[in-house]
Amino acid sequence: MGKIYRCLTQDATVMAMAMDAQDIVAQAEQFHTTSAVVTAALGRLLTATSMMGVMLKGQKDTVTLKINGGGPIGTLIAVSDSHGNVRGYAQNPVVELPLRADGKLNVGGAVGTDGMLNVIRDSGSGEPYAGCVPLTSGEIAEDVTAYYAVSEQTPTVCALGVLVNPDLTVKVAGGLLLQLLPFCPDSVIDKVEENMKSLGSMTQMLAEGLTPLEICEKALAGMPFDLLDTYEPEYKCNCGRERVEKALLSMKPEELLTLPDEEGLVSVDCSFCDRTYRFTREDLEKLIEKRKG
Repeated sequence: MGKIYRCLTQDATVMAMAMDAQDIVAQAEQFHTTSAVVTAALGRLLTATSMMGVMLKGQKDTVTLKINGGGPIGTLIAVSDSHGNVRGYAQNPVVELPLRADGKLNVGGAVGTDGMLNVIRDSGSGEPYAGCVPLTSGEIAEDVTAYYAVSEQTPTVCALGVLVNPDLTVKVAGGLLLQLLPFCPDSVIDKVEENMKSLGSMTQMLAEGLTPLEICEKALAGMPFDLLDTYEPEYKCNCGRERVEKALLSMKPEELLTLPDEEGLVSVDCSFCDRTYRFTREDLEKLIEKRKG
């Protein structure tokens, strides 16, 4: 279970949110059996999406982040609800690249920069809101920062980090999202910039044992603030047999009956949790009859 703390300065000029996403990213690694650099990339995207999810206004709203930068990882997708519960996957879960010159995982090389970050907010009624920006680095945090600056005109600092153990398990994962709100004075902006320079990396702070609230305190040092919300999000897939049946029923009956293999079975895999749903030819025929009825 993850932890998110959202804080607001008492003069309502700066919002800071920090997240411990270790459990969520570890669950994703177990579901998808990702290589180290893919775990880092997907983990960063899951963390950012979860934090953006808790800022949604409606209880049933969702936000989807999708990236395809032309790198070997292919498409990355993460979806969050308004409680920060998140799910995601990488098109290619195993990518092996040399470490960067500084010894860190080459997330930017795996993701690529020849593409877009797409953000889709869906309230479940009407047309979803969609925004997109060209990728700047493929490192994801910088791309989320650019999205807020370009698409929402909100000055934002986004920091994300995932530290992977030699055995490919997740040691730490988390993120920080800090936004300057309307009418933020220059003196506060200067203080925020000063605080950002003194912050360590996300992986460093989490590895040292700092909690999300303590990270917010460091980001807002010298600025009185209140704790607005706390969340305990999970890696949570909403798939189920009924959803798969609805998807199958979107096909024409004659197409549906061509799906069974030589043994008369159809297997449908969930991309988010790798769960498999199996249907016999008889099951498909019953679905078709159900739709006629």
